[in-house]
Amino acid sequence: MEADAEPSSLHRIARVFEQLSADRLDVLAQVYAPQATFQDPFNRVQGLAAITAQFAHMYAKLHAPRFVVKEITTQDAVGWMVWDFHFALRPGSAPQVIEGATRFILDAQGRVTDHRDYWDACDFYATVPLLGAVVRRLKRAASA
Repeated sequence: MEADAEPSSLHRIARVFEQLSADRLDVLAQVYAPQATFQDPFNRVQGLAAITAQFAHMYAKLHAPRFVVKEITTQDAVGWMVWDFHFALRPGSAPQVIEGATRFILDAQGRVTDHRDYWDACDFYATVPLLGAVVRRLKRAASA
């Protein structure tokens, strides 16, 4: 049986994401059910170990990544968060921000069983040297 996505559960999850760091990935066990799924524009994994590995990879590849949760909405066992993801590609490179949203489905204990991120991968590609110029040119050509 699934629980209502109570604001207190979603606010707790939001705090975990806003305070997450490479040396605090163990806190993900407090948020995710053991067989939870995670999906974003690049990945789809299942299980706490695989989800933790996704976050470890993010911290290994990006400089100073962090989430800022801007909005939380709940209905029944489903919760949504709108967030900004701040990062740099490497130390000293220009800071970047990508806006996105996450849909969470929670179990009866308030743990995430399904985590699906929605954000524009083109926004990320636009930050990559050389490739970014191509992506920005394509976006300009496609805009009305």
